[in-house]
Amino acid sequence: MDYQPALDERQLKRARIAVAAVFCVHGAVTGNFATRVPWIQEHAGVSAGQLGLALAFPAIGSSLLMPLSAATTHRFGTRAALRGLLALWTLALVLPALAPNIYTLCGALFVYGASSGMADVAMNALGVETENRLGHSIMSSLHGMWSAGALIGSAAGTLAAHLGADARVHHAVAAGVLTLLGLVACQGVLDLRSAPGEAAPPRFAAPPKSALIIGMVAFCAVFAEGASLDWSAVYLRDVLDTSAGTAAACTTAFTLTMAVARLAGDKGVDRFGAVRTVRGGGVLATLGGVLVVTAPGPAVAMAGFGLIGLGVAVVVPLAFAAAARSGPNPSQAIAGVATITYTSGLVAPSAIGGIADLTSLVVSFGLVTVLALGLVAGARVLRAGARPEKAAGAARVTQA
Repeated sequence: MDYQPALDERQLKRARIAVAAVFCVHGAVTGNFATRVPWIQEHAGVSAGQLGLALAFPAIGSSLLMPLSAATTHRFGTRAALRGLLALWTLALVLPALAPNIYTLCGALFVYGASSGMADVAMNALGVETENRLGHSIMSSLHGMWSAGALIGSAAGTLAAHLGADARVHHAVAAGVLTLLGLVACQGVLDLRSAPGEAAPPRFAAPPKSALIIGMVAFCAVFAEGASLDWSAVYLRDVLDTSAGTAAACTTAFTLTMAVARLAGDKGVDRFGAVRTVRGGGVLATLGGVLVVTAPGPAVAMAGFGLIGLGVAVVVPLAFAAAARSGPNPSQAIAGVATITYTSGLVAPSAIGGIADLTSLVVSFGLVTVLALGLVAGARVLRAGARPEKAAGAARVTQA
C-alpha cells in the first residue's frame, strides 16, 4: 500500500490515540450485548439449549467473513474501510434484541459476529502498522483498551438491566452513541491506500502456514482465558464451596487483571521482546493453573486465576502483531489467527464443561494448565514477527 505523507511524532501519537479509541468502542459493543443476553433470550422465547446454539453463530459469522476485510481495505484504504466496518459492527448491536424467535436470533447473531470479525481484522492490522511507525510496542495496550471498553459497556448494560430498560431501546441508544464515537475516532487513524495497479487480495483465501502456527500459540492462551472467565466462579462455588459473592468476585478480579496486564504489557514487550514475554507469561499461567488445581481454599485459587490472567494477557496481541509481520498480506494472516482464537473461545467453555461432566472441574483445569505450559514451548514462533526498526519519516510498503 502507498503511504500518506510522512508523519511527525505528534501526528503519530494522535494516530495511536485514535486507534486505541477504536479498540475501546469495539469492546464497548461486546459489553453492552453480553449484559442483555437474558433479556434477549426471554424476548426470543428460546430455551437454554437453543440459546447455546444461537451463541455459536457470532463465531461462525466472524470466521466466514473475516477474510473480506483485506479486500475492503485494499479497495477503500485503511481509514475509510475501518470507518465503514466499525459502523457496521456498532449498528449490528441492535439486531439481536429485535429477534422474535430462534431462527431470526441465529441470523442476527451471524451478522453481528461477521461485522465484529471484519472490523477486528481491520483495526488490528492498522494497530500493527501504527506500532511499526512508532517503533515501540502498543498492541498489548490496544487490547487493554478493548477490555476497558468491554468493562464500560458492561457497566452501561448492567445499569440498563437494573432499571428494567427494554434492550431494544438500550441497544438502539448504545449503537447510536458508539457509532458516532467510532466515526470520530476513525478520523485520526492512519490513512493508507493501495498503490496504482496493485493486485487486490483474494476475497477468500487460506491463511499462510506461518499464521496457523502462530495461531496455535494464541489458541492456548484464549482457551485458558475463556475457561477461567466462564468457569472460575463455578470452580470456587462447586469445588471449594465458597459463597456466591466470593465466586463472582473471582471472575471480576480475573477480568480486571487481564485489562490491567494488557494496558501495562507494552513496557514488558519493549524490554524483553515478544518471545521472552510470552515464555515468562506461560510460566506464570502454568504456575497459576497448578495453584488452582491444588488449592486448599478460595484465596489460593483466586491467586491462581490471577496468575493465569497475568500470564495469558499479552499473548493474543503479540500473536496478531507477529502474524501481520509474517507475510506479505497482514490482514489475511490476522484473519487466520483471529479465526483460531474465535474458535478457541467458542470451544473452551463447552470443553471444560464436558470434561467436568466426565471427570471433575479439577481435571478440566489440569488441561488448562497443560495448555498454559504450551505457551512456554511455543513462544519461539513469535520471533518471526519481530517489529522492524523505526525509520525516521519513512514508511515500509505493506498492506494493512
